[in-house]
Amino acid sequence: MQPKSKVELYAAIRRDSRAGLSIRAIQSKHNVGFRTVEKALASVWPEPRKPLPPRPSRLDPFKPLIDQMLRVDLDAPAKQRHTAKRIFDRLVEEHGAVEVSYGMVRDYVGKRRPQIRLEAGRAPAEVFIEQSHQPGAEAEVDFGDVWIHLAGELTRCYLFSFRLSWSGKAVHRMFLTCSQEAFFEGHVHAMSVLGGVPTGKVRYDNLKPAVARVLGFSRARVESERWVAFRSWAGNRRVLLPAGSGRRAREGRSGGPDRLVPSQPPGAHPMSPRSASSTR
Repeated sequence: MQPKSKVELYAAIRRDSRAGLSIRAIQSKHNVGFRTVEKALASVWPEPRKPLPPRPSRLDPFKPLIDQMLRVDLDAPAKQRHTAKRIFDRLVEEHGAVEVSYGMVRDYVGKRRPQIRLEAGRAPAEVFIEQSHQPGAEAEVDFGDVWIHLAGELTRCYLFSFRLSWSGKAVHRMFLTCSQEAFFEGHVHAMSVLGGVPTGKVRYDNLKPAVARVLGFSRARVESERWVAFRSWAGNRRVLLPAGSGRRAREGRSGGPDRLVPSQPPGAHPMSPRSASSTR
């Protein structure tokens, strides 16, 4: 079966090269040219495609006029600002833009209005903060429900997931209950597989097995007594700290909050029970 993506194609080429196939044989097997084989052997990741030049549009001659209307709107009262429909009507009536459709104007205004606000300093800039994790210092935990075929029946189970932030190595364990005992057992299993506990923090949602009460809209959380005792048993107060925010507070390797346990309604494709306890 032929690889489905370019990354898989590169992996197959590199695998065949390690097996001893010549470049000519690899070209024939995968129906690719010499340059493709050469690039695959030089890098595991394909080069990004060059962006195509923007296609000319019938709206191009009128874009400066639209930009000027949007800039005037920056200081206009809210009810007097141009809508996309009003801009389209003005272009047709005042500038003879009969070949321009309303959809073209609407799409351009929707994209250009926030850009003009940003250029004028009227909107916050979008920024990204790159995360940095030390090896073995931090981890993330999720504990959610999944559906599996167990003994021929669709069964609701609970998947505990413990993932190291730096390496992405994860330990999973499946339970038939989401009790506090299962929550603790998942931690013990993960610590045993990984050979210890992180030296820094473990990030959570506000999981019920760990948080007894949330104090209003503050960041304060009242931890359950058994959870406090479990943290003490782990041997480090800084390990296993519940998140102090109502929002999802785990930080994945991709640079933002993510979900370690996928949400699966009963109609979704169930997981295999063979994944009840695994590492990756």
